[in-house]
Amino acid sequence: MTKKNRTVSIAAACLLILVLAGCVKERPADETGAVREEISREEQQAPSEPAEPSPRVLASLNLTDQGRRHVDAGEADRAIRVLEQAISLNPNNGQNYYYLSEAWLIKGFAAEARQFNGLAESHLTGDKDWEKLVTRQAERITRLEEKIKKSR
Repeated sequence: MTKKNRTVSIAAACLLILVLAGCVKERPADETGAVREEISREEQQAPSEPAEPSPRVLASLNLTDQGRRHVDAGEADRAIRVLEQAISLNPNNGQNYYYLSEAWLIKGFAAEARQFNGLAESHLTGDKDWEKLVTRQAERITRLEEKIKKSR
């Protein structure tokens, strides 16, 4: 890859990250740092080369944002389809699991929401803002489980 192409690729990746970070509705304070950390974990390159996010990571981040927008719009089935694609491209992004749990909550499926909440918790540990969101989500899942038990 030429130096000019590498520079353009890095600039495009940074722009995409900035756009995605600005689109998050309930965004923890340091989400852009989490995105950078996620990319650097995914893209383990030699120290002499600048880290460039792979097309898979960039595509996954784009799908994560699409899935979040579907969740925000109450479109649970669409969100689930998109977020499952995002996970297949990058299974280490805990935000995908968080939003999948949200989609299952919208549908009223507590067991599925609990499963993805647990995965979100394991992937987002260490990020205080996301930990708070995951904890609040777990509390909402518990309330849904109690409601389901009462209705039986």
